[in-house]
Amino acid sequence: MAARYDRAITVFSPDGHLFQVEYAQEAVKKGSTAVGIRGKDIVVLGVEKKSVAKLQEERTVRKICALDEHVCMAFAGKIDETKILKPIINEVFVASSMDIITDYNELYCRFTNGRRPFGISALIVGFDYDGTPRLYQTDPSGTYHAWKANAIGRSAKTVREFLEKNYTDEAIASDNDAIKLAIKALLEVVQSGGKNIELAVIRRNQPLKILESKEIETLVAEIEKEKEEEAEKKKQKKSS
Repeated sequence: MAARYDRAITVFSPDGHLFQVEYAQEAVKKGSTAVGIRGKDIVVLGVEKKSVAKLQEERTVRKICALDEHVCMAFAGKIDETKILKPIINEVFVASSMDIITDYNELYCRFTNGRRPFGISALIVGFDYDGTPRLYQTDPSGTYHAWKANAIGRSAKTVREFLEKNYTDEAIASDNDAIKLAIKALLEVVQSGGKNIELAVIRRNQPLKILESKEIETLVAEIEKEKEEEAEKKKQKKSS
């Protein structure tokens, strides 16, 4: 039955599905994990960094895109399709209107000979002109939502469950706390610690900064030390 309806983006199946949209969402689920955190004076994007070949230029496989000094995007899905959406997203965020990008997604499919949806989901962060931090997520269906924290990609469900339990005002009390929360969320699914994590931060009234590997490794070491200290405290309470 599905085969009769899965080729046309504008035709619903009898049970209300648009299969091409669902296929695009499956492509997103196969992408690298990405997480976004909205702090009080900072926004953080973190992605699972795949290992690269020894002779490969690492900067060419980044999953975090700087769209402007105050706008940044991480994505999961088909990398090549970000080339089409990047200029649209940049214009959108400056205009403070995510409707444009989702309308573009829909119109691209409906009025360009039925082309398939974009196989990517994006986390977009930045600051409004009034200094308000923002985190948005778009998906192939042409919808978007604002979030306090969210994850996309292969292990999004696991990371999102972690964030639901651990995202609190206390957890983002400082810029450093918000960065650590993003790292902790990724460590739920990323192997080999900090060397497989890429992080970007934007602070209020400051340009985008991509954290160096050494900075991430230092933060990971602090997190591990905090975990050990917490475990030791719990052990002492039980013994007493």
